[in-house]
Amino acid sequence: KFPRYNYADMVDAQFRLLSEGLGIRHVRLIIGNSMGGMHTWLWGEKYPDFMDALVPMASQPTAMAARNWMLRRMMLETIRNDPDWKNGEYTSQPIRGLTTALYTLIVMGSSPLQMQKQMPSKSAADAAFDATMKQRLANTDANDLLYQVDASRDYNPEPKLESIKTHLFAVNSADDAVNPP
Repeated sequence: KFPRYNYADMVDAQFRLLSEGLGIRHVRLIIGNSMGGMHTWLWGEKYPDFMDALVPMASQPTAMAARNWMLRRMMLETIRNDPDWKNGEYTSQPIRGLTTALYTLIVMGSSPLQMQKQMPSKSAADAAFDATMKQRLANTDANDLLYQVDASRDYNPEPKLESIKTHLFAVNSADDAVNPP
């Protein structure tokens, strides 16, 4: 029953932590990768005088679409469609939906080139997969993951890009599995 939040709410919370909680009035750099990169675009729009520069990485300043949104929707639907989810009122993790959502998250957050370097054999890939799934299943709550993924639903900094006043250097890599280079 926790209220739905979005990336703009998360950036507001980060700003409040820095400005009210820590008394910081200005920073040199806001930098982030993937979701953090998306937050970086929003930082530039919402608090244009708070920083000297922005470096969003592995993110686009456009609405959720294409493979990025489809992968997120896959995660949302696999959890919500698991009968054990019980509209979020489960007493034990909806393991089928959560497992499938985590599979999607692994694909979404990985680099094929780096994975090939780190796991050059089937046995190495199997061992890494088993360890990753064991760790993630032990430490991931289905509702938490659902809220985190759903927070991107209305992300779209594109209409307000001109409000960014500071220096900005955007970086997208050619091997990103979600965002085009």
